[in-house]
Amino acid sequence: MSEASIQRLQSKTTLKEILEVATEFERTARDFYTDLTPKVHKSIRYLVEELAAEEQGHYDLFTQMAARDDLEQQLKAEVERPASDHKFSDCIHLPDLGEQPDDQAVLQYALRREHAAMEQYHALAQGTEAGPIHDLFLYLANEETKHKNELEKLYYATVHSGGV
Repeated sequence: MSEASIQRLQSKTTLKEILEVATEFERTARDFYTDLTPKVHKSIRYLVEELAAEEQGHYDLFTQMAARDDLEQQLKAEVERPASDHKFSDCIHLPDLGEQPDDQAVLQYALRREHAAMEQYHALAQGTEAGPIHDLFLYLANEETKHKNELEKLYYATVHSGGV
């Protein structure tokens, strides 16, 4: 087998594997934000609670999608692994922000994570055929874009108010 053939095979994955990684991504985020909630300043606690709830919602969407019998064949389909896949997968490994993380560190981490998810879900939406899985990725790409924009506004206000 040629090197080009090997690389082409390595660039492919199944939708089932994509959903498994995305489910883990959302689970680790939910757990991270849930654990972080009592440690952050009250000024951003509401945000961390919202992020945990949003990640739970995304986790639920993925687990429901993976359990659907009518999608079994589609989940076996091979798709191109998005270029953003490594950044997305890296986000499963969580940082240790300590027992009293500052607002800026929390917001920076959340921004990186939302950006990675936005890129990944956009790429997956573009790389899947019309149907429930495509619609899910497109919905999540739009959700992550909104979250990222909201976080950027809060980050800007926090940094420029001297709150960090």
